[in-house]
Amino acid sequence: MTAVFDRLRQAAGSGIVGTRPSGGDDEALARAFLGAIAEPGDGVMGELVAAIGARGVAEVLLERADAEGMSAALAARGVRLDPRSIRAAHGRWSPRVDVEAFARSLQQAGRVGARLVVPGDDAWPVRLDDLGRHRPLALWVRGRLDAVTVARSISLVGARAASGYGEHVAVEAAGGLADRGFTVVSGGAYGIDGMAHRSTLRSDGTTVAYLAGGVDRFYPMGHESLLARIAETGAVVSELPCGAAPTKWRFLQRNRLIAASTAATIVLEAGLRSGSLNTAGHAATLGRPLGAVPGPVTSPASAGCHRLLREFDAVCVVDAEQMAELALADGDLAAAATPTGSATGAWDTAVTADGIRVLDALSARSPRTTDDVARRAGLEPRRVLGVLGSLEAEGRVVRRAEGWAARPAAG
Repeated sequence: MTAVFDRLRQAAGSGIVGTRPSGGDDEALARAFLGAIAEPGDGVMGELVAAIGARGVAEVLLERADAEGMSAALAARGVRLDPRSIRAAHGRWSPRVDVEAFARSLQQAGRVGARLVVPGDDAWPVRLDDLGRHRPLALWVRGRLDAVTVARSISLVGARAASGYGEHVAVEAAGGLADRGFTVVSGGAYGIDGMAHRSTLRSDGTTVAYLAGGVDRFYPMGHESLLARIAETGAVVSELPCGAAPTKWRFLQRNRLIAASTAATIVLEAGLRSGSLNTAGHAATLGRPLGAVPGPVTSPASAGCHRLLREFDAVCVVDAEQMAELALADGDLAAAATPTGSATGAWDTAVTADGIRVLDALSARSPRTTDDVARRAGLEPRRVLGVLGSLEAEGRVVRRAEGWAARPAAG
């Protein structure tokens, strides 16, 4: 299948060499390609890459075989998965096999100075390996490569709609941690994230932002200058290729990187529906130390933190010194941060994970066909059709003659 893979080499040209610090090899090229095909955290893709390598998986997909042909090609390489799993994976991935689009994303990475980092590279953050089959295939980095591998790191997360109290806590915590030599990691969002990044920069510290879209398009737009400053002194990182747009599903998956890449996660302020609780759930599942800052018992903005303290055995922390102690804690304290119940079940969203992906792929103005929604969501069409039916019954989507559309929220 070398000739098949040659198509990928030719389309990439020298782009992958120019963006990857240790030079361009086939496995890195294949990982970048597969990262453009599978949605973040795709466990089946992770299993296949672990079994036959990224190049092997890329060659199978480039053959453009149907699901049965894909299954036969994998079997020939010694991989036998449940046929239903293969059919579902084929339905998710095959519509996205686009060598020309991948080449354009590499060119864009070169234009913005993004560099590719893959497992085994010196710049690979080894803590991410704890994600197992959900580990990212590769990372795109703008900024200092050494910023993402620092052992002394801590993630500070919280609500976008932060109160004055939450912002004050974020400023004090980030500044104090930066003064203690910690790299502060967050998601670049409004509210707590932004305050943590800014305070770290003001303290001449190092901060890293993980994005839910490509590193060529800083999001949110209101933080473009902030993210540019972070890239100058720290790093802006994503597992998605350049050109990829952020979606709700990708934000949830991005959160696992924030939690996994650091020694501890601290939730500074969060309501009961805050996305930062998703990050906390990932940290707890991984057995990372988890801290929460209490707030006024009358404040809905701190209700999520109080839930973490009550139900997830999060450690109560009130200042940078206590947060630093948690990040440097021994295994016994890390074990104490493990939830008493199921982390996955504790943070169920209003709709299923597939539902989130399908809603992300829909437009309220322009109806889209089932196949188009499936391609955008990274799901097989049959599964998308079932999800659309459920969403229609709940009144979240509407079926029109031209296709499916999201129903605008009331008000």
